[in-house]
Amino acid sequence: MRDAAHRNTLAVEGAVVAKAVLRAADHLGVSARTLGSVIGLSEPTVSRMKRGTFSLDRGTKPFELALLFVRLFRSLDAIVGGDETVARAWLRQENSALGGRPIESIQTVSGLTHAIAYLDTRRAVV
Repeated sequence: MRDAAHRNTLAVEGAVVAKAVLRAADHLGVSARTLGSVIGLSEPTVSRMKRGTFSLDRGTKPFELALLFVRLFRSLDAIVGGDETVARAWLRQENSALGGRPIESIQTVSGLTHAIAYLDTRRAVV
């Protein structure tokens, strides 16, 4: 009985993280293909996640990367005061501190973590 409850908790957790990462991508105008590249899933798998037929599993790389992407979104959202237009523009404009366009750099683990660190330092100033 305890194992079933634990599995249910993990399934709910995975569904919540999947929903959060999909909403963050939607707010930022990030395509399924690009989101898949960021979190290490194929575009069809991201589509299945949107339909609710695929969930993220705790302890997997896609789960962890999804959490990082949500963290990036939350930091950026706080900096721009919830302005989606500004957040989307930031992702697509050249950024000398990040060495290119953030939307491209976040498609690697090191680029994603660097962008989060960059945003965290900007957020601290606010």
